[in-house]
Amino acid sequence: MTKGKLFVISGPSGSGKSTVIREVFAKRDNLYFSVSATTREPRHGEVNGINYWFLDTQSFKKKIAEDGFLEYAQYVGNYYGTPVEPINEHIQLGEDVILDIEVQGALQIKEKVPDAVLIFVFPPSFAELERRLRGRKTENEKRILDRLETARKECEKADIYDYIVINDKVEQAAEEIMAIMSAEKCRTKNRICFIREV
Repeated sequence: MTKGKLFVISGPSGSGKSTVIREVFAKRDNLYFSVSATTREPRHGEVNGINYWFLDTQSFKKKIAEDGFLEYAQYVGNYYGTPVEPINEHIQLGEDVILDIEVQGALQIKEKVPDAVLIFVFPPSFAELERRLRGRKTENEKRILDRLETARKECEKADIYDYIVINDKVEQAAEEIMAIMSAEKCRTKNRICFIREV
């Protein structure tokens, strides 16, 4: 059985990456979405194991000590991390794993899993990103400006990604990601075993 691959998808707030990822899952089978762990309290309606794995701080720190996270960070007093065990299990089962994570986490993962494929999702322009953020009408001006500044910093790191997908139309961006996934499966190092069996 061919092993699965880890695909790390990043993009600034407003890039539409979550919508694109949902579209990929709607169109492609044999995928697993990596669920992060956190020490923050569950919000109303959130389900353990679906939205997050909710851990107490002691359990989270124990997992850190056991090297149980691909990456982790502390944000506003809470820990967030990517548990390594379920990712490895699904990859061994031949499923591709998609991880939706910010740039710093992606860099950590690339160090631990050099074989991971990093995909950066961005709108057709920075002006379009700003238009999308403002179009939400859910945040004040300061928050929008903060998000735009964060996006600029994230874009400075885009060149470490293996691929850049421009999200102009969700369906097309999802098709591009699926094409990347198919191409990665066809790499010589992933298929040479079939030839060498002859």
